[in-house]
Amino acid sequence: MVRSVPRLVIAAPSSGSGKTTVATGLMAAFAARGFAVSPHKVGPDYIDPGYHSLATGRVGRNLDAYLCGPELVAPLFLHGAQGCDLAVVEGVMGMYDGAAGEGELASTAQVAKLLRAPVVLVVDASSQSRSVAALVHGFVSWDPEVRVGGVILNKVASDRHEELLREALEGVGVAVLGVLRRVAQVDTPSRHLGLVPVVERRGAAVEAVAAMAAQVEAGCDLEAVMDLARGAGELGGEVWSPGAALSSSPPPPLPVPDPEGCRPQTPAPALKGPRPQTPPSSSSREVPPDGLKTPVVALAGGAAFSFSYAEHTELLAAAGAEVVAFDPLRDEDLPEGTSGLVIGGGFPEVYASELSGNHALRKAVTSLAEAGAPIAAECAGLLYLCRELDGVPMCGVIDASARMSERLTLGYRDAVAVSESVLAGVGTRMRGHEFHRTVVEPGAGDAPAWGFRGARGRVEGFVARNVHASYLHTHWASEPGVARRFVERCRTS
Repeated sequence: MVRSVPRLVIAAPSSGSGKTTVATGLMAAFAARGFAVSPHKVGPDYIDPGYHSLATGRVGRNLDAYLCGPELVAPLFLHGAQGCDLAVVEGVMGMYDGAAGEGELASTAQVAKLLRAPVVLVVDASSQSRSVAALVHGFVSWDPEVRVGGVILNKVASDRHEELLREALEGVGVAVLGVLRRVAQVDTPSRHLGLVPVVERRGAAVEAVAAMAAQVEAGCDLEAVMDLARGAGELGGEVWSPGAALSSSPPPPLPVPDPEGCRPQTPAPALKGPRPQTPPSSSSREVPPDGLKTPVVALAGGAAFSFSYAEHTELLAAAGAEVVAFDPLRDEDLPEGTSGLVIGGGFPEVYASELSGNHALRKAVTSLAEAGAPIAAECAGLLYLCRELDGVPMCGVIDASARMSERLTLGYRDAVAVSESVLAGVGTRMRGHEFHRTVVEPGAGDAPAWGFRGARGRVEGFVARNVHASYLHTHWASEPGVARRFVERCRTS
């Protein structure tokens, strides 16, 4: 099916050029004019989409060709952009930077090509004049399949500086769509893993987004930007939907022996019951067979656990679960009837004392695990399930101790499940992303969750009882069966 969605990609020669300011500002400026704007972010980052959501009033969605595969980029984009007048995609790093050693894979340029979207190049012009022409010419000509439709010059010092830059770019043949002056930085504070998430500073974040919108409104030709987006043309392909994804997902793979040194483990002994052979529904929500309950899946949120892809919740709901959000910083009990728990990423290290002080909830989580309920935890969730974090007591579900570290662990991972768990059968292959400044020192007895291919047999994470806890962030749209498996275990555990 062919669709026409006005769209553009905001890219830059390097990180720190101003992509987030321009992308978020454009989203907010067009939303203020009454347009329905669909916000997207290239790569695995969870934080920028929060600012995008604030700017547009819609869920910010990620487009990651490494985590999900290039074939899902356009379908996921179309899913998010349904009913919108404009889609704005913020790029990642420099335009041609992608997964290390993988060529263009997961780069902004690749996503722009997959979406057949024009690119607006944001250039930090603070330390150059005529050289800007050589820089822009290089990015325009490097890959003829990438259509750079305009440039926005950032951090321009004066009228004279702007005049020199415009003169230099006349010979390149790329329109200058905007000029942003070198002004005081918009209030977007950072810490050890990037910007502070919106949920932690909502009032200040609203002001920051308004300031970005004002900068863009004052310095950019919004009519020309919209004309560029409308010229993107038609985009073929099916719209991704959670129900259809579950219906078409293959059955779990058979175990594979020792993939590149990652030795499969025997199934964790406390996993309960056989997997019910439930045929997937063709509707957007699976109907449980007679006699099986609709499970309540508790989803951790709030300031400490703000990292989650929207498609995870959609897949869980489509698989038949009732997904109920709760805040471990405020709620003293799990949602009523909880039969499964999902704890995503975030910043528990920032809120360790408050999380530890919520004794009632920690006890509820421990009791849920001891009862054999399925629990899936990623990164921050892993830390919360440990015995302690920086010496402060946590839930004690996992026999491990966590602490902050000076070392940043960052990068894409090609993973294979090495233990049978509530998320995956042995041999299930998924791609993921690590991003943390903490270290977990395990005790003994728990099986690992993942083995990393090409990493000399490195294993990571924990499978204990019906608990799957790992540093690895994954995108379930790439393997929808993960959500179905988890919900089925919630029904039968």
